[in-house]
Parts: sequence; C-alpha cells; structure tokens
Amino acid sequence: RAADLYEENFGEIFALLAREAGKTLPDAVAELREAVDFLRYYGANAPDGSPVGTFTCISPWNFPLAIFTGQVAAALAAGNAVLAKPAEQTPLIADLAVQLLHRAGVPATALQSLPGGGETGAALTSDPRCHGVAFTGSTETARLIRRAMAEHLAPGAPLIAETGGLNAMLVDSTALPEQAVQAIVESAFQSAGQRCSALRCLYVQEDVAPHLLTMLKGAMDALRPGDPWQLSSDLGPVIDAEARAGIDAHVARAEAEGRLLHRIAVPGTGQFAAPALIRVPGIAALEREVFGPVLHVATFKAPELEAVVDAVNATGYGLTFGLQTRIDDRVQQVAERIHAGNVYVNRNQIGAIVGSQPFGGEGLSGTGPKAGGPHYLYRFQLHGADATPLPRPAPRLRFPGPTGESNVLTCTPRAPLLCLGPGAATAARQAAAVEALGGTARMAPDLPDMAVLSSMPDLSAVLWWGEADTARRIDRALAARKGPLVPLVTGLPDPGHALHERHLCVDTTAAGGNAALLGGMA
Repeated sequence: RAADLYEENFGEIFALLAREAGKTLPDAVAELREAVDFLRYYGANAPDGSPVGTFTCISPWNFPLAIFTGQVAAALAAGNAVLAKPAEQTPLIADLAVQLLHRAGVPATALQSLPGGGETGAALTSDPRCHGVAFTGSTETARLIRRAMAEHLAPGAPLIAETGGLNAMLVDSTALPEQAVQAIVESAFQSAGQRCSALRCLYVQEDVAPHLLTMLKGAMDALRPGDPWQLSSDLGPVIDAEARAGIDAHVARAEAEGRLLHRIAVPGTGQFAAPALIRVPGIAALEREVFGPVLHVATFKAPELEAVVDAVNATGYGLTFGLQTRIDDRVQQVAERIHAGNVYVNRNQIGAIVGSQPFGGEGLSGTGPKAGGPHYLYRFQLHGADATPLPRPAPRLRFPGPTGESNVLTCTPRAPLLCLGPGAATAARQAAAVEALGGTARMAPDLPDMAVLSSMPDLSAVLWWGEADTARRIDRALAARKGPLVPLVTGLPDPGHALHERHLCVDTTAAGGNAALLGGMA
C-alpha cells in the first residue's frame, strides 16, 4: 500500500525533491522507482524471527527519499520500531514519506521522524533505548557513531553503515569509445556528481587517451545545467553554498597547478558547481572524496593494468568500480582482483536496482550486508547464540535484470572472525557457526589484551557470548580501531558478518563486434 501511495503522489514528491535536493525530473523518477522497489522488496521478503527492538535510521540528503525509505522499510519489515532522522537539508521529503507510510497503515507508535542537525543524530545513537543503527554518510561520521554506540548502547548492537568511496573506472584500448564516454558522463556528472557510487577517478589506457578525452570534453559541453524544474536541464545545483564552495576551491587549486583539463559554464545564480575534468597521476593523489561534478583522470600503460587495480584497492575504499573492455578474460581478471562491492562492466556505475543489483561496499565504504539484497534484513533481527543457524548462502547467485544484462552476486570469505568464547568450548561453537556460513574463524578462547584488539590486523568481527562488562570493554576496543569498522557479535553471526558480497553487472550487449580478435591488441 505504501508503494502505491508513493506512486500516486509523485507530483508532490517531485516538487520536494527539486526544491530540497535540486533533483531533475529523470533523477526524481529514478529515485521514486528505487523507493518503491525497496518497499515492495522488503515487504515481500520480511523474515520470521525476533526484531532487535528500536532502530535509529540516519539517512543522507543526496537520496532523501530512496535511502530514507529503504532504511525505514527494512527495519519495519524485520519487526522493529523506527526513529528516522533525515538529513537536515531535506526534512520535508522525509516528512511526506512518513505521512504516506502512516496512511498505508504503519502505526505512529512504530515510526516517527525526528528532523534536526547532527546533534539529533548524536543524541539518538547515544541513547541506550536505541537497539541498532542504520546510517548512510561519511566514514568519519560512521566512526563517531560506532564509538558512541560502544559507550552507550547494549554491546553488540548492530550498526549498518554505507559510507561512500573513491570510485574508479578503467578504460582499456579495446573499449568502444562512444559507449565508454556515455558511461563516464553518466557516472561522473549525473545528479551533479552527488552520488556515493559516482565515478571519481578515471583511468584511460594511454594508447586511446587523446581521442577519448577529446570526445569526453565534447560530451561535457553538451550537458545542460539548469533549473531542475525544466525538462531541458541535465543536472541541477549542488546541495548548498558550503558544498559549492568546497568543490570550487578544489577545482581552483587544480587550475592554479595547471591540472584543469576542462570545465563547462553553469548558471550564475543558485548553487551550481561547474562540471570539471582534472588531471591526476593516479587515485593515490585524491586525498578525499570531492562530492560533486568533478572527475579526475589518469592514464596507464597496458602492462600496468594490475598495478592500477592494486592502487584502487590501496585506498581502502571499495564501493563501485567500472570497467570498459571487450575482452572477456579481462573482465574476469579485474573482477577477481578488485575489492569493490559493485563492479559494472561496459555500462555506467550508478543506479543500482533493488533485487537485481544489491548495493553496498566494503572496507572504508561500509559494513555490509548489501541493501536490496537477500542478506540485508538479517542484520535488523536478533540471532541469539542458541538460535537456529542462518542458512549458508550459495557462493554465486544470479539475479533477474534487464534483457542483455548479467547480474551475479558472489559471496567470498571475509578476513577471519575472532572467536573469544569465553572458554574453548564456546569458542569452538562460534568457529563452527562462522564456518557453517562459509567464513573463516580464528579461535582465541583466552581473552586478549584490549590494546591488542584495538590494533589486531586482518579482523572482520569479534564473537563474544559472555558477560556484559567484558563485552563493553571489547566493544570500546573495537570502536577505537583505525580502518574498516569491526563489529562485536554477541549472538550467531549472519552471512554479512562472514562473507563479502560482491556484485558483478555486465552489459552483455555492449561488446560491439568480434572481441576475440582483440586479445592481442590490448
């Protein structure tokens, strides 16, 4: 019923998306589709089992309807009550979403919206009456939330965090240039570059770089920034003056250093940031994610392909990755080497479809499990140490999708989960539970020093089924770690604890000729 109400009220939804978030009509349609898909997918896949209790859902301004709705719908479908904290820039669209959910039958006692700034989110994630948190935003904010939860919430309270990335695309010499340029423009500049999945660093094989970059500049010139209410507008403004100032300062520094390759004009009124193309030696030169229509470009020699992939992995982020090639073996080679949650081949790397392309990253890009996928709802429920173990996922799952597109989810073991017991017998039970899911366990029935837990390398999670005071100490030690967030698991692990979910989407119609003849050209 809520999905139907969303569709029936699209006019009002579009007005608010344009007003609060600068969404153009195509972006608003796509966002409504995603929100409706979340409602139907989670409603159809609501699991049996015990809810966590009350979930706090903190959503971002760049997808103020879709991500807001996805978080809330998942928590409700799993049986939880929800306190939804929308971004302070987009409270009105969230308020409308909550009204529609209430009209659809969700009790007011089960769902409330709490608009406000960062202080509201801080209060919610520090209140012991909160039993779990879903968050989409920056890695830095996720760390603050993790530490607040370790201090104030019950040890082991779940945190589901999606935290953006430094997303790259690699274009080799066999790629169709027209196809690659279209995918690049869509990935880097659609939604004014304000997507966590957006392309930030483009690698082009040097053999084809001059021609491809000439085409790219021409495609940028064809973009029409403007009033998002106008159908002729390709991209709207960035979210606010602060965001525009940060983007403009970044581009100005590149221009002063002689690295600005191209920039297009934008309206002089409103918060428009000019789409820009900037030369860099490689992705390591990007100190942070510039959240806007800014694309950095580097070139590489053919023998350096694996080194490029390794450089992308070395950033620690792993959300989306794009590959443009007509060599099948290269698709497999790169897909197996890259550490990214969503890999897209011969198409853009934005716009994941619920139930077809489960979305979410790894490393500094998020905790998993993937939103819109088969394992997401487990994290919103309790799985006590004596509960029935969850089923082991298949190593490869094929998903439906558009004709001519292959969508495959691969589940591979994460770094080891540390099984602390207490005691050897309990640690052995924990290890068996991890391995039953296909994960890797490391047994340590003797409790290590907390300083060791704070810095132990190659660790995905810690299992502890003992008393609460020790659990609190362990949780604080894990929250103090650098690098990816590491959870404390006080019950049975779920598949997302034990396994990386990596999704590969291939446009199988985009080969463009007999690619077998190109093997010796790349």
